Amino acid sequence: MITIGIVEDNVKIRSLIQRYLDMQENMSCKVALDSVEEMLEHLKNYDKPDVLLMDIQLPGMSGIEGIGIIKEEYPEIEIMMLTVYHDSHKIFDSLVAGASGYLLKHTSLPEIKESVETLADGGAPMSPQIARKVIQHFSDSEKKKKPESNLTAREQDIVNGLVDGLSYKLIADRFDISIDTVRAHIRNIYKKLHVNSKAEVIAKSLRGEI
Repeated sequence: MITIGIVEDNVKIRSLIQRYLDMQENMSCKVALDSVEEMLEHLKNYDKPDVLLMDIQLPGMSGIEGIGIIKEEYPEIEIMMLTVYHDSHKIFDSLVAGASGYLLKHTSLPEIKESVETLADGGAPMSPQIARKVIQHFSDSEKKKKPESNLTAREQDIVNGLVDGLSYKLIADRFDISIDTVRAHIRNIYKKLHVNSKAEVIAKSLRGEI
């Protein structure tokens, strides 16, 4: 049996979700309150739910503030946001604070039920729109990690040759250029990367810094 608590200040939404979840054979949803403060008071005196569904915009303390306090005191409680907010700032503030799931309020009742089951089973359910934003965030982060190289295409070719372990002569042969041209490119590469040896160039390349 999955025990569930709800923190939602909209009475109609709160009652609808509570009734639906409490009707499920494998779920019990007996506590539904309209503020984090009330939920904190409840948690001090009663059994802790397995899962908390929490809105962000609430009277008094916000849901995001509440996550941090609840997770610190009761780390075993899984928290899933159920909110109208889909901007990246609130999504990531919630996840960083300790939320394990994030649903938008237009999510259907059967989908909420399925998400609660997924969360209780160790998953991290998210509305598709939210999941796309999370993926985009990490994709953008990876792009930011790798700085834009100011090496020319040919200089990058030379770096690749060094990483492959080729000598200057073999690099020259690979790209059909003279050894002197290779040396000129190498000098420019050293200057641009602020290094003094092939080993440093190769190390920077392997670390993804160029």
